[in-house]
Amino acid sequence: MSKMIEYEDASEEVRAVYDDIRATRKTEYINNFWKVLAQHPPTLRRTWQMVKEVMTGPGELDPLTRELIYVAVSVTNGCEYCIASHTAAARTKGMTDAMFGELMAIVGTANMTNRLANGFQVEVDEIFKR
Repeated sequence: MSKMIEYEDASEEVRAVYDDIRATRKTEYINNFWKVLAQHPPTLRRTWQMVKEVMTGPGELDPLTRELIYVAVSVTNGCEYCIASHTAAARTKGMTDAMFGELMAIVGTANMTNRLANGFQVEVDEIFKR
């Protein structure tokens, strides 16, 4: 298990990122992912900036849709931590148990058909190409 950097033990640079996470998310809680990345402040800062921009910045996708996509990709990649944290975030943004079940059905179906298409080396239809 990786070492976690708590706020009181953090450098000024890490505390600045933690403070931004707290302000952006309107919470005092800093989760373990960020505490572990704090071992390398440049990675912490860079990763937080990207996540902040993509997940909370302006865009066409609403916050729940963004979280649902994050859960789907995390399931496909097998990231237990990301599945748990983004499922929790999706629930706070309105995801119901029924929505989660439907999402998992879509993820499972897409993974199966992706593998079939790849395995059978299906040529992409001309009308699907841009």
